Amino acid sequence: QVQLVESGGGLVQPGGSLRLSCAASGTIFSIHFMGWYRQVPGNQRELVATITSGGVANYADSVKDRFTISKDIAKNTVYLQMNSLKPEDTAVYYCKAVQGVRNYWGQGTQVTVSS
Repeated sequence: QVQLVESGGGLVQPGGSLRLSCAASGTIFSIHFMGWYRQVPGNQRELVATITSGGVANYADSVKDRFTISKDIAKNTVYLQMNSLKPEDTAVYYCKAVQGVRNYWGQGTQVTVSS
């Protein structure tokens, strides 16, 4: 089992920045993929950014050049640095880890971009 705990969400003005963290614990060996997804009520959950165990990152077009995903192996933590935030970035952000055929999700953290 893998447990994921997100933190760092909050209220920020348009153009501002936030950094989300996702701390993994439990049987974390062989996690080969982690990522951030977001969901707005009434919509499907969508991919924001992912990073492989080898450090290869992938981004949704809507966040390229504004968001950066990174990881700290020693802390078993994945980060999402979000800059130049827009109101349309408002959502609940979820962390996901893939271990073999198993998917694990965190509880989500709310990000609200509003003036």
